[in-house]
Order: sequence, then C-alpha cells, then structure tokens
Amino acid sequence: MPDSGLYEALCACRDAQWADSKFMVDKRYRTMNRITQWSRFSEEYARGFFVARSRTASTGFFSMIALAATCTMVLVCSTTHAAGNVPEIYTLEGIVQLALEHNPTMAGAQGFIDQQRGQQTVAGSYPNPTVTGNTGVGEIRDAGRADIGQSLARQSLTEYNATIGQPLEWPGMRAARQRAADAGVATANSGLTETRLNLIAQVKVAFYDLLLAQQDASLARQNLDIVDGVARIVKARVKSGEAPQFEAIKAEVEVLKARQQLARADNSVRINRVVVDTYTGGILGLSYSVNGEFVGIPKGIHLDPLMTRMLDQHPTIQRLLQSVEQSEWKLEFERQSRVPNVTVNGSYWREIGREAWQGGLSVPIPTWYRRQGEIASALGTKRREEAELLRARNELVRAVHQHYQDVRTTAELIEVFDKGLLKQAQEALRLAQFSFQQGASSLLEVFDAQRVQRQIQMDYVQARYDLSVSLARLERAVGGTL
Repeated sequence: MPDSGLYEALCACRDAQWADSKFMVDKRYRTMNRITQWSRFSEEYARGFFVARSRTASTGFFSMIALAATCTMVLVCSTTHAAGNVPEIYTLEGIVQLALEHNPTMAGAQGFIDQQRGQQTVAGSYPNPTVTGNTGVGEIRDAGRADIGQSLARQSLTEYNATIGQPLEWPGMRAARQRAADAGVATANSGLTETRLNLIAQVKVAFYDLLLAQQDASLARQNLDIVDGVARIVKARVKSGEAPQFEAIKAEVEVLKARQQLARADNSVRINRVVVDTYTGGILGLSYSVNGEFVGIPKGIHLDPLMTRMLDQHPTIQRLLQSVEQSEWKLEFERQSRVPNVTVNGSYWREIGREAWQGGLSVPIPTWYRRQGEIASALGTKRREEAELLRARNELVRAVHQHYQDVRTTAELIEVFDKGLLKQAQEALRLAQFSFQQGASSLLEVFDAQRVQRQIQMDYVQARYDLSVSLARLERAVGGTL
C-alpha cells in the first residue's frame, strides 16, 4: 500500500494536468470556431467574386479556394504568434559578433584610425603658395629737372603689382613629421585590435555571468519543486494524523525560502541580461535567452609559451611601442624645426614710367628662440610613453601569472566534483527522501540533505563559471585565444 501523502500528491498533480488539458481543449475549440467562421466568409467572398465571371462554376471549386485561403491565414497567424512569443536564443559566438558590429567602443576606435589617417594626409601635403596683389591710381608729382610732365599726355595712370611666395620646407623636418604620422596610424590600428580584444573578453565574462544566473535560476526552480513535493507529503501526513502540525509549518517555511531564492535568481537573470544587451548596443532587447556551456581547460597550456606570446604579440604592448616610436619622431621633428623654412618670392611691378620683375628669398633667423620649449615637451612625452610601456608590460606579466594559476586551481577543484562528490550528494538526498517516505527519517534530515545537495551543485556550477571567466581573462592577458 503506497504512502497516503504521496498518493494525494500524485492525485493533485493529476488534477492539475487535467485542468491544463481542459484549458487547452477549450482554447483549441475557440480557435477552431474562428477558423470555421473565416472559412465561411472566404467561401462566400470567393463565390460572390467569381459568379459574375462564370455562373457555371461548381460549389466545390469555391470550397477549394476558401479552404486554401483559410489554411494560408491559419499558417500566417500561427507563425506570427509563435514568433512573437518565443524569445530569441543566442550563443556566445553570436553575441560576440553582434557586440563587435554594434558596440560604440569599436566605432570610437575606428574613428581614431580615420583621425590618424587624416593627420597622415596633412603630414604628406606641401605648403600652399601665397599670392599678393595691389593696384591704385598714381600721379606724377616730381617731373625732375627736364620737366617731362609737360610733354606727357596724361598726368595720372593706374598702377599695380603682384607678388607670389612659395615656402620650401626643410627636408629633415618634413620627413620627421611624416614618420610621426605613420607611427600614429600604426598606433591607432593596434588600438583597434586592443579594443576588440578587451571587448571580446568583457562580452565573454558577461555571457558567463548570465549563463551562471540562468543555471542558478534553474537549480532554484528544481529546489522549489523538491521542497514543494515534500511539503505536500507533510501536509497529507498532518491531515491524516501521522505527523504533528508543527511539521507542516516547517515545510511551509521551507517553501517560502525556496520561492524567495527563485525570485532572487530570476532577478539576477534580468540584471545580467541587461548587461549583455548593453555590450551589443541594445540589439538583443530584454526577452532573449542564451544557450551555451562553460568551457573547460585546453590541453597543452603552459606558462612559458603564454608569457613569450604575450611579450611578442599583445596589442597593448604593440600599441605602446608604436606610441613610443611616434613620440621619438615628434621629438626629432621639433629638433629639425630649428632650421627655418625658406620662402621664395617673385613679383611684377607696373608703375608710371616703370615696369619691373623681381625675385627674392625670405628666411627667418632663429636668433632669440630656438624651440627649446617644444623640444623639452616632446622629450617629456617620450619618457612618459616609455614609462607607460614598462608599466603595462609588468601588469600583463602579473595578469598572466595570476589567471594561469586561477585556471589550474579551478580545474583541480572541478576534478574533485567530477570524481564523485556530485554523485554522493545526489545519492544522499535520494536516500533521505526514501527514508522520509518510509517514516525512517525526519523532515529536518530531508531538508538538510536537500540543502547540501543544492549547495554542492551551486559550488560545482560556480567552479565551472570561475574556470570560464579565468580563461577569458587569461586570453585577454595573453593577447588572443589560447
């Protein structure tokens, strides 16, 4: 004879399923009524449309058209309803791709590249010439001893002159400016690669946060089902007089705790969903879900190769190296700027009784100031960039060591879970539930076993999450995928 509480719980589940089935039958019945009404309308419309064209058409032909229209509308409505209610499911690769396409930080990095390319165009351009023109009316005031003014037909005449000047840059200064601009473009390209690397790592961590929240919510929901099932058995026993009323109160308290845990887990899912959506520029919305698994440790991962790869290929180091090179060329540009530029001038003059072609040079002489301030500023910028390079290199070395050790430690912890700890906790819960159903154990022992089993499951999920996050951060520290 089965346990009376368990039997009542099964009956309650059967009644709930019957109620759900009745609801679905009523819903389908209402849907079929709508389809039947649409079928009649379609048949009448088709008959009224074709009666003027062919009065000998059969009723079966109209019924066929009405049936086709009905099936089409039902299919379209069903597809639209399903598409509107089913949330989108995204994988890690899809979210990373959306983030790379729509995240504003990528657009900002690309804009900086365009800016540096504009500076490169400026550095390669030549200075424009300067054209000056003057005109006016001139009169003869001094005719000289010969008094030639009396013999001239006109005492006034329009006079004019034009001057053109072309600056010529010092070759050393021009070359240094172009090299600095080229280094700026290379720095911007490395900055784009660095931004991409950091964004991918951030998206992976946010994805794993959401995945952890979803699994936590799933475990909380399973825990609520277990606690609710135990509470139903306890209530049945209390009702039959096999257990005191206090047992039902304790069971109800456990159910409330489980519901609170589920509510917190669902709230965490919503918060992390917003975070992931932010990284994609708001493309995902708020009603999506993610599908994926936590990653495991790759085979053949060792510290020394990772360190060598980081020092040789990391985008941050490459960007800072090119920034140091750019600052060196800027310093050279300021030093070469001490040599003044030469301006070649040519002019034409037309005056009363005079016409002239002239040429000349304009050379500023650096007597009082020879760009000492600009040179000192460029030298200070170079030293600051070198210090930043050293700081970033030391920080990356520390990050690689730290995340590598985190990966190793977490992998060992996961191995302990896989070797039997999960199975032992599950078996302990099963035995406690069976003993409780047989009356050999108390309600407190069941809840204790259930808490231990859920805590071990959460620790296992947390360990897998920690491993995935450590691997993502190790990839960012190394400079690419492992």
